[in-house]
Amino acid sequence: MRETPVIKLLMKLSPPVMLALLIQSVYNIVDSYFISSYSEAGLTALSIIFPIQLLITALSTGTGSGINIMISQMDGMGNRKSQGNVVKTGTFLGILNYAVFTLIGLVCLNQYYQVSSNQQMVQEYGIQYGTIILLFSFGTFMEANFTKMLQAKGNMLLPMAAQIIGAIINVILDYILIFGKFGVHEMGIQGAAIATVMGQWVSMVITWIAVHRTTSHDGKFDWKIGMAIYRHGGPSIVMQSLYTIYIVGLNLILKQFTEDAVTVLGIYYKLQTFFFIPLMGLQQVILPVISYNYGAKEQGRVKQILRCSILFSGVFMLVGTMIFLAVPEQLIGIFSRKENLLLIGGHALRVISVSFVPAAMVMMFTVFFQGVELGMHSIKITVLRQIILLVPLAWLLHFGGLKLVWMTFPLTELIAGGYSLYLFYKCTKHELTLTKV
Repeated sequence: MRETPVIKLLMKLSPPVMLALLIQSVYNIVDSYFISSYSEAGLTALSIIFPIQLLITALSTGTGSGINIMISQMDGMGNRKSQGNVVKTGTFLGILNYAVFTLIGLVCLNQYYQVSSNQQMVQEYGIQYGTIILLFSFGTFMEANFTKMLQAKGNMLLPMAAQIIGAIINVILDYILIFGKFGVHEMGIQGAAIATVMGQWVSMVITWIAVHRTTSHDGKFDWKIGMAIYRHGGPSIVMQSLYTIYIVGLNLILKQFTEDAVTVLGIYYKLQTFFFIPLMGLQQVILPVISYNYGAKEQGRVKQILRCSILFSGVFMLVGTMIFLAVPEQLIGIFSRKENLLLIGGHALRVISVSFVPAAMVMMFTVFFQGVELGMHSIKITVLRQIILLVPLAWLLHFGGLKLVWMTFPLTELIAGGYSLYLFYKCTKHELTLTKV
């Protein structure tokens, strides 16, 4: 991580992670496709539960990122004695996160759906799906921690394999359980939930076996390490959690026009994962690399990693923009041929796609600041995007009609991109890029 040329290093480490997450995005699309074929109300129910699933991801991957940063920095400083304590503490925190989140989620699930939809069938489907997802989310919480432990040591291949196997199992079981194939009883929306959690549990078991075989068993739980994990991973947790809050806010604003607009937003998030999830994979790769070189005091190399990651992500998202501009109705049509959905969705995808390239830059800056222990900068950028801009802008623009609401996305990303550049320039100007300011 310290001597290999940056471009070569990123080209070596990124493909396995990006491929694994890309396959996950494909199975998310397939998952929604099966549900839309089964029930249109089910597709809306999945659009509404999506923010809850994002909260699970935020807490699990955020905690995992804290573990990742600590192990990577210890390696960069040549300190490997306490890594067993990090592994043991991180494992305990995964269990704790699951217990607390599931309890709160089950208590709030009914009320959440009552506020989010006026359709009885949507509420029923959502509660059925959400209950199963919450009760068995243990697989997601633990797999995220184990994956980050492996990635911190440069093992990108096994987590990739685990996620691919889990995704394949999910897709196969979706078809069997939702529609009742091969003699299995038709389970509908509940079958989709069962397929999802079974895929997650398989991924968890694979990564747990690898961690068990390759890490020290001499460690012990340490509250101080636990607090350090949350301190390092806190920016990721906050950033992804705020992402959830703004989606709920947008859903409530769009609901005032028509629930078809809520469905379009849900479809958009399924489609955009095909491009944004690989970028999240790149984030996962550069975080330990930046943290390692930060620990080794290689400031020039850290900046080079940032430049290369912005270039790679920008080119990738430019392709996404071109696809969304060219065939938006066809993309919406994967899930529904309803005329109103195609009309709303075609316009929405064209407008939103303008935000892709600046959003890619913002994503790289947030993980850069996190990796050099300027996590507050990452939080500032995220709060600006998802609290100060997105929902308030959408609320203001909704007075001009539904079409204008979609302008929220490009306006937000352009402003957030400018602010990210300002923070970076401020650090470099005072030669404090790698020092808290």
